[in-house]
Amino acid sequence: MTRFALLICLVFLSKIASAQSIEELEKQLSQASTAKEKMTLNYQLGTEWLKKDAKKSIEYAKAAHQKALELKNSGMSAEASYLVARAYARTRDDRNQDIWLGTATKFAMDANDANLIIQTVDERSRLASKNHDERKALKVVQEAFDYFSKKGGKSISEMQAQYDVQRTMLEREKNQLEREKTQLEQDMNQLQMEKKRLEGEIGVVIKEREHISTERDVLKEDKTLLTERQRELESEKQMVEEEISKKEEKIKAVSTERAKALYLAEVSRRLVDSLETRQKLDSLNLMQTNLALENAELAQSRGKYLIYLLAAAALFTILLSIAFYLRYLNKKKSSNLLSKQNKVIEEERQRSDELLYNIMPVEVAKELKEKGSATAQQFPEATVLFTDFKNFTQIAESLTPAALVNELNECFRAFDHIISQHPEIEKIKTIGDAYLCASGLVNHKTIPTGIVQAALEMQEFLDDHKADKMRKGLPYFEARIGLHTGPVVAGVVGFKKFAYDIWGDTVNIAARMEQQCEPGRVNISETTYGLVKYQFNCQSRGKVPVKNKGEMEMYYVLGKQ
Repeated sequence: MTRFALLICLVFLSKIASAQSIEELEKQLSQASTAKEKMTLNYQLGTEWLKKDAKKSIEYAKAAHQKALELKNSGMSAEASYLVARAYARTRDDRNQDIWLGTATKFAMDANDANLIIQTVDERSRLASKNHDERKALKVVQEAFDYFSKKGGKSISEMQAQYDVQRTMLEREKNQLEREKTQLEQDMNQLQMEKKRLEGEIGVVIKEREHISTERDVLKEDKTLLTERQRELESEKQMVEEEISKKEEKIKAVSTERAKALYLAEVSRRLVDSLETRQKLDSLNLMQTNLALENAELAQSRGKYLIYLLAAAALFTILLSIAFYLRYLNKKKSSNLLSKQNKVIEEERQRSDELLYNIMPVEVAKELKEKGSATAQQFPEATVLFTDFKNFTQIAESLTPAALVNELNECFRAFDHIISQHPEIEKIKTIGDAYLCASGLVNHKTIPTGIVQAALEMQEFLDDHKADKMRKGLPYFEARIGLHTGPVVAGVVGFKKFAYDIWGDTVNIAARMEQQCEPGRVNISETTYGLVKYQFNCQSRGKVPVKNKGEMEMYYVLGKQ
């Protein structure tokens, strides 16, 4: 029983240590200062997370792989790539698992890690067989066989035998661990039962303590109620005493008032006797006074009527002025609102025009706005430029959809910026990974120096882009660019999603120039060469066979003279 308890403690300690290990490793990673430390810590974190979260394991393993590339550490690049493949296997992502297994095989060959080569080749061949791609499985094994044949190391059979021995030992260790795991699970179940029993006893004790605490709270509550009742009685007693005191004061006040009233009654009686004699004399004076008051009231009423009339006229004038002022304010407000709306409409119209001018030439856009359609035009001497990326499909398979779109967007935005520096060039469209633009879409002859210079600038951008991607160990695009000069027809097609496009044999020949070009170079036809040979240094390629065109003279543009 002691042995079982010890094993259970070890299991708990290992789980706690694992959690602490991840936290400590992440803390160390945030404090790491050298690339080597970051590489090692990222790999360790990727290994730890593989047991819990495959996505986090992929993130850390890729970071370790990137640091290993920067340090040119092929061994760690191989191990990190293999860790990424194992994490993708957990997510059942066969495509990315195969890609990263191939990467691990490549770096393992660079590091001469025979064991890792055998593991990755075995897993890739099993993955190909699972997908019923026996040809790929054979190819993977053949590449490993060629590598070991050149290195002169152990034979494949010897390595396979060694691998089988190691695999058998691992299987034995796995079975032993499974047995120990089963025993530990049984011990864990016993501990869980013991834990439930103890929890039950603890629950009973807690309930008893809660009951005692409840009774104590009831007693406290009763004491509080008694205290409050005592305070209320004291307050009522004080109120009664105050009421009695007020009534006594009222009785005293009534006695005083009664004495005063008796005194005033005696004085009034005496005054009445004296007033009766004076009343007859005052009656005559009163009649005269009433007559004067009636005359004054008559004059006062006439003045009031005049004042009322003037006030009504003034009020009418004020109301009329207020009405005119409110009308003026409403008119001014409506005028301002209309002015703002007209300004917004004008801004939207300008924005719409700018968008239309970005889609097609200005003259064509104006005609489309005025008439609702644009007349197709023929241009006798237009120069068409075609670009296309080498091995685009293979590179696309190694990138995520978001990364692929970002990469294309970065290149095409650079191309847009380059041709914007040459006003005579019009962008026509992009077709997948191909980019099409043209110059000379005017009714007079032009020399295509601008579009040839733009092609050279596009290759310069791609050279810089390639160098940056190589430093980071990432895939990169290389483009072929072809140009041809000749007649084209241009116009607008479509109704809802209309598009400006060009047609003609010139477009087809420009595409053939691109197809016959080497990556990283600019290939032009004999016609275009005749127009720019005095502005650019060109290298003759002689006659080159062209599909459906026979042989055509071609030239590589080396740079400006």
